[in-house]
Amino acid sequence: MFAANRSMQAVFERKSLLTKSIRKGIRTRMMFSEDAPMAKTAEAQDEEFSMDLQALYEESFKNLKEGGVVEGTIIAIQQAGVVVDIGYKSEGLIPSSEFSNAEIAALKVGEIIQVYLEEREDSEGNLILSKEKAATMKVWEVLEKSFEKAEVVEGRMVSKVKGGMMVDIGVKAFLPGSQIDLHPVRDLDALIGKTFPMKIIKMNHRRGNIVVSRRVILEDSRDKKRRAAMATLEDGQRVDGLVKNITDYGAFIDLGGIDGLLHITDMSWGRVSHPSEVLSVGDRAQVVILKYDKETGRVSLGLKQKTPDPWTQVEAKYPVGTRIQGKIVSITDYGAFVELEPGIEGLAHISEMSWSHEVRHPSKLVSVGDHVEVAVLMVDRANRKISLGMKQAMPNPWTAVEGKYPIGSRVTGKIKGLTDFGAFMGLEEGIDGLIHISDMSWTKRLTHPSELFKKGQPVEAVVLKVDKEKERLSLGYKQLQADPWETGIAEKYHVGDVVKCKIIKVTDFGVFVELEDGVEGLIHVSETGIEPSSRIGDAMQANDVIRAQIIKMDIPERKIALSIKAYQHDQERAQKKDK
Repeated sequence: MFAANRSMQAVFERKSLLTKSIRKGIRTRMMFSEDAPMAKTAEAQDEEFSMDLQALYEESFKNLKEGGVVEGTIIAIQQAGVVVDIGYKSEGLIPSSEFSNAEIAALKVGEIIQVYLEEREDSEGNLILSKEKAATMKVWEVLEKSFEKAEVVEGRMVSKVKGGMMVDIGVKAFLPGSQIDLHPVRDLDALIGKTFPMKIIKMNHRRGNIVVSRRVILEDSRDKKRRAAMATLEDGQRVDGLVKNITDYGAFIDLGGIDGLLHITDMSWGRVSHPSEVLSVGDRAQVVILKYDKETGRVSLGLKQKTPDPWTQVEAKYPVGTRIQGKIVSITDYGAFVELEPGIEGLAHISEMSWSHEVRHPSKLVSVGDHVEVAVLMVDRANRKISLGMKQAMPNPWTAVEGKYPIGSRVTGKIKGLTDFGAFMGLEEGIDGLIHISDMSWTKRLTHPSELFKKGQPVEAVVLKVDKEKERLSLGYKQLQADPWETGIAEKYHVGDVVKCKIIKVTDFGVFVELEDGVEGLIHVSETGIEPSSRIGDAMQANDVIRAQIIKMDIPERKIALSIKAYQHDQERAQKKDK
């Protein structure tokens, strides 16, 4: 308290000295002024002196402009704040709220500090000072110099706002989202509290606006690294890089300022479905520069080129006929790809997967990941192709077919498929036989095998022919019985016989009929007795039972020709004879 009083007393003494100095200056000026009157009354001199004193007193404060930073002396430290004298006719009080507890404790009476002059006199005549605004003004001065010289400033991420972030660089500044990084940043919250070097790109002191950029710092650093990297890159060189991004077709590797593309086909000698199977973002990887275009700056990289190409020794390692275990890595409509070792794959065509001819899709036999035994059928190192066979690693059932199914033997099986020309009958796995439509019946003319067989139907047949080389087995169904044309038809039926028969089919050229014992014959349209102007289908229908006369028999060709017309003529002649 005593120190404060002594300080206040010093201020008053200084102001008193100032007044005396002003008075002395006025008297001196009046004494030597040419315009000064030779004699004035004492009252006039005192009045003039007072007026000049007031003018000079006011003029002494003109250099104290509002809105500027001035130096002041601490004359008292009170609970309400700090009293500061700036050489004005009154002192100013800076509120305690502008100081921290530590700052208050460190202040001393008589200490000179910089303050901001807000108002020389408010509505109550008080001098308004601010320590915070003085500090802010100083920061602005420093930042303006940094802006003019394009210097780097440190900025601490404060908060996320619309369009970017607020940054503390001594004062609040705006960092646009496009200026945060070289690439879009998705998680801005993760940056809050972190400090980064930046540059001021726009500022307006009057409005209190500052815009900063971190991107320009990163671009400058990237360009420097890029130029340094580009000067050292060469084809065939091995370099370390950082995986920056992964796409469906490859990965982009940062080589230190310049990015290179590692295509998926150059990641491994083996099969890679997606680059993420080999690399992840953030991984460090050593790669080989396959091609560097200095004009465009494009760099093609390789990872598999770090190891020898396994196809160079493929012919010696997998000669034709070799049996080896492999892994199914892919399945297509036409076969399955089998991995023999990393980087070496072969195709097992669907025709080489099973001795059975009924496999319609490879997925019926194998699945991805299955381990199978295969035989090497062909090696084409130039085109990087290997043909494999799965069935060749299993016994061929056709090697023993002749001994197992001798000609004339009877076999049993199920109908597996029907075609226009016959029915396929399965005997065992990999062994099918064909019953041709001509070998299905001795007496009936079948237009399709479905008239006699159904798919899945158990059937017995006779082996007619075996072709081991072509893997064909011919079967006969009608051969289960003796040929009726050789055993009884020629003896039972003769030309001129009248027979009872059933129409089984009507055609434009005649009708097919069935005699007893299932024997078929043909009545030509000219032998039906129907007028030429009439349609045969109108007069005769299937399942009609009629009588006809046999007019021709061809045993070798197994044909019988009949005639309704001849039968009717014989009937007419017999009736006339009876009369």
